[in-house]
Amino acid sequence: MRIAVECYAGYRDEQEPRAFTLGARRFEVRELVDRWLHPAHRYFKVRVDDGRLFILRHDAGSGEWELAGLVGRAPHGAGGGVTLH
Repeated sequence: MRIAVECYAGYRDEQEPRAFTLGARRFEVRELVDRWLHPAHRYFKVRVDDGRLFILRHDAGSGEWELAGLVGRAPHGAGGGVTLH
């Protein structure tokens, strides 16, 4: 699922996600939990403002971002109107 991602470019110009939009909901990245490389992609495991963990994938060739996974569930009442299956 493609997403719009707001990034921060560090001193080596490597982009790190700071927030992303899924549907009408904007999620602020509170913590970059992990990252790993694949020859064609970079993956980021992030904790967002409602406590959930998401895995975001960045395609190095096209520059496109995708939601690669959701780890766990939202705290009760914190769904923000977004349902993920």
